[in-house]
Amino acid sequence: MAASPPVPSLLLTLALALTVAAAAKISALRTPISRDIYHSSDSLLREIKALVARHSDKLSMDTITTSNKGYSADLFVVTFNHVKESVDNGSKVHILLSFGQHGRELITSEVALRLLYILTEKRKIAGVDFSSFERVLENLVIKVVPMENWNGRKRVEEGELCDRRNGRGVDLNRNWSVDWGKKEKDYDPYEENPGIAPFSEPEAQIMRELSRSFKPHIWVNVHSGMEALFMPYDHKNTTPNGASAHLMRSVLENLNHRHFQDSCLVGSGGGSVGYLAHGTTTDYMYDIAKVPMPFTFEIYGDEKASTDDCFKMFNPVDKTTFDRVINKWCMAFLILFEEGLRNLRDAQIVSRGTLDNWVPIGGDVVERNVARKTARERKLEGLDLGMQELRTYFRLFMLSTFLLMFMFCTRISKNRNRDSGNVFDP
Repeated sequence: MAASPPVPSLLLTLALALTVAAAAKISALRTPISRDIYHSSDSLLREIKALVARHSDKLSMDTITTSNKGYSADLFVVTFNHVKESVDNGSKVHILLSFGQHGRELITSEVALRLLYILTEKRKIAGVDFSSFERVLENLVIKVVPMENWNGRKRVEEGELCDRRNGRGVDLNRNWSVDWGKKEKDYDPYEENPGIAPFSEPEAQIMRELSRSFKPHIWVNVHSGMEALFMPYDHKNTTPNGASAHLMRSVLENLNHRHFQDSCLVGSGGGSVGYLAHGTTTDYMYDIAKVPMPFTFEIYGDEKASTDDCFKMFNPVDKTTFDRVINKWCMAFLILFEEGLRNLRDAQIVSRGTLDNWVPIGGDVVERNVARKTARERKLEGLDLGMQELRTYFRLFMLSTFLLMFMFCTRISKNRNRDSGNVFDP
């Protein structure tokens, strides 16, 4: 008669079987990449190259390669300049857009591709009169990075559907220098690995050099996971102070009202998303690169998806939703271009050009006052804002003084009553 296997072996076999079953269940719950809807990274790049070749009068493309300690990364940068032969005399607004910083967010790169088609081949989008919008485009130079995290995207396509990191396991949106390396209580070393030092990663190095050489007026880091329009800061629960913050918020609130019917979350990333993020690109663009309008756009999220079902959580899985998201956010970028141009010129951050016979997208009347203001009027507005802040601080001071006096008088009254009571005690 054969001997029964020892109890530890039975337990080990049972544990292994349960582990395999659990893994199979998780795998079955994970939605695969919808390859009939989404481009592969290679096919998307080929399509962009073909588009650049067809429209060499407006588009150009650069491939930048950098290595660090045996790890190499390529970055593809597409530049749209409506009239390439014109000299940029300071009146053109520079816009830098980055898509696909996290590999699992495939939808962002699809928006980049469609946006390039709209800019060059005027693919129809509801509510846009391109004959009028051409006047806006003449005043812009737009650089598009369609897949910032090329190596990380490859890992996702190979089956690592939840991976947001680059090819050697670093989160590129934690590898920048502002507040780098700080870890919150809920820090996840797998998700948020900031690297061994700020700018240790070639992708971040290339983007930093691009921001230095191009000097954008508007920066947008495009992500998915929810729908939101964020401004700095990510690493603290506040927004910047002063005129620049007012300018950013004005642009986002106008965009949210005009296009999203006030349905998008607007504010600082750190104050709105539910957690603080340290070492992010947008905070660097504001604090160090001094970009006047640095934003983070979150363009899609499925709140009902399981946390293990990353493709579904971060990307539309059906064609109808896919098309709706792409069209909605391409339109949002066109409105951003329009709003950004107007606001930057009103604030005299770029010199004023001509926008004769130009009609806002959809024929909408922009709610804010876009009439030209004299320098004296702008100065008076600044003084008025300053006086408003002083009045606010004075009111707070008076309120706190009153409360302190009230507490002091209450304490004196109680002491007197106590002393009076002691006199008459038997």
